[in-house]
Amino acid sequence: MSSLPEHSAGQPGFAPSFSEKQRAARSDASLPGRYDHFHTLQTIKTPRIARFFVISTIIGILLVTAVLFFAPWVQTAAGPGEIVALNPEDRPQAVTALVPGRVEKWFVQDGDLVKAGDPVARIMDNDPNLVERLRAERLQVLAEIDAAQAALATANLNVDRNQQLYSEGLLARRDYEASQITAAGYRSSLAVARAKLNQVDISLDRQSSQTVFAPRSGRIQGVNSATGSTYVDAGAQLATVVPLRPKRVLEMYADGRDIALIHPGQSVRIAFEGWPAIQFSGWPTLGGGLFDGRVRSVDHSAQPNGLFRVLVEQQPGERSWPSTEYLRVGAKARGWIEMETVSVGYELWRRLNDFPLEYPQGRVTPADKSGQNEPSGKAL
Repeated sequence: MSSLPEHSAGQPGFAPSFSEKQRAARSDASLPGRYDHFHTLQTIKTPRIARFFVISTIIGILLVTAVLFFAPWVQTAAGPGEIVALNPEDRPQAVTALVPGRVEKWFVQDGDLVKAGDPVARIMDNDPNLVERLRAERLQVLAEIDAAQAALATANLNVDRNQQLYSEGLLARRDYEASQITAAGYRSSLAVARAKLNQVDISLDRQSSQTVFAPRSGRIQGVNSATGSTYVDAGAQLATVVPLRPKRVLEMYADGRDIALIHPGQSVRIAFEGWPAIQFSGWPTLGGGLFDGRVRSVDHSAQPNGLFRVLVEQQPGERSWPSTEYLRVGAKARGWIEMETVSVGYELWRRLNDFPLEYPQGRVTPADKSGQNEPSGKAL
């Protein structure tokens, strides 16, 4: 058999292969002027605003990602509070009436400075002759006591005499016991008279306390009774004495979730009412107008509202708090207790999930303590 002759792909009568079709298509596409009659297609280009938006979006995503993972964030436990006096003796003290009656005279006015022991007011009883009647009653009671003592002395002598006669058989037992009963009655009368004397003396002492004195040095405020027109009971508040230079601390309240992480010595940033301040919670160094403090003590029990009280004192060596002339007891404030430093992304994730603050590294957690207290031996 004779073999067929080989023919090239370019000879007529033979179909071109698939690779040859691809080369022909590429060569035709590269020919100039193939799409010249499509004028609209040639004018369509990507808008600059779209390219700018895409590039800006990519850069923004990269920046936000970098900030979330690498930017530091200082966690804080914030809470409201007010200025209080640390020493109980430096807190406002009430001036109260020791006896009931009407205010006869005021020795001070609102805003006056007083020293400890200075007279503040004098109380007048409704009965102006009460003191004289009490003195007369006291004299009467003293006379009763003298009479009871004399009668008791006579009764004791009678008991001794009857005892001797009874021992000799010259007196009946009933008469001897009757003399003892008489002496006991006189002793009871003497005791009653002495008790009455004590009551009269107490009443006289109370009436001698009609003048009310200042319990300590300070400034008078809140005078709340008019002279001669208002009846006051014993223990009613007449005025208030406010010490001039108390040792002040900030009494702030923190949430129960954060109280386990708060301990004495931690730094606190404070914004006092009336002082312009800007606070950046995560970056305390960027804030302005704030004052420095440190945690002094933390209560071990919660208040009725569920918050825990934290006392904050002035930070030594830092900017001093305003003087008592401007920052007075009772002024409102807000504090930020500085905690651990974490990333911005972690803080955002924590707040979205409402998790507590980060526990300090190197400290034993309450869970660890409970685990350490559990017995590790085998059960019997």
